[in-house]
Amino acid sequence: MSRGQHQPRRVERRNAVFQQWEALLTNRRKRTQSGELLVQGVRPISQAVTAGFPVRALLSDGRARPSEWARDLMRRHPGAVVKVAPTLLAELGERGDGAPELLAVVGLPADDVDRLPSEPSGPIVVFDRPANPGNIGSLARSVDALGGAALVVTGHAADPWDPASVRASTGSIFAVPVLRLPSHQPLLAWVERRRAAGLPFTVIGTDEHGDVELAEVPVDGPTVVVIGSEATGMSSGWREACDLLTSIPMTGTASSLNAASAGSIVLYELQRRRGSGRPAAGA
Repeated sequence: MSRGQHQPRRVERRNAVFQQWEALLTNRRKRTQSGELLVQGVRPISQAVTAGFPVRALLSDGRARPSEWARDLMRRHPGAVVKVAPTLLAELGERGDGAPELLAVVGLPADDVDRLPSEPSGPIVVFDRPANPGNIGSLARSVDALGGAALVVTGHAADPWDPASVRASTGSIFAVPVLRLPSHQPLLAWVERRRAAGLPFTVIGTDEHGDVELAEVPVDGPTVVVIGSEATGMSSGWREACDLLTSIPMTGTASSLNAASAGSIVLYELQRRRGSGRPAAGA
């Protein structure tokens, strides 16, 4: 249900309320308009709740003996619990093995650069114009696991709140700030404000023809790491904004790496060298 609307106690047919929830799975515009997301899976739901995403509804199959996990959530959010017919809940859960115990409708955060940490402890990762939501989720998982401070999706791109992205992230997309921005410009304006405040940000682009090998990239100071789209790489705006372009050495016959894999390698290398205190090679 959208904010401010009456919350039903039970849904047993494919009525307007059910159709609204169903649209959250398939329709990006509906997610944006309502400011809501339908979350599937124990770990993603737990991650969303732990991260403070507002719970608008908990969709329960009404089983007589819910798990301790489900009981705890429903006890903490009693006004949000809606019993849904198991066949309908199975549709919303997109499962072929029966209804999930619980689904959650949560509110989405604002796409506001002020949500970014003002003094990030790790790289802010940009994914420019990704077409595949699964790649966004995979990169969000790496950002969470490898010390990234945030994930920013720019340009005409797949939706990070698409169910495929959430599944690929295994819930990590709720654990770090995730923003959708229309272009490179809002984030670059934010970077310039942080530079004016004394933070020496470096913008690092990834490109197979980059002239600085990853082992030589500086790791001191705050960074923005830009990963280009799967098909065309970075936009010209991002390319011009980069202080340096780095490449990942490759062998074999592959012409390039998957975008999420390339981002993961860069994050790992930056985290490894920060942790060891090692400077760039040759420094």
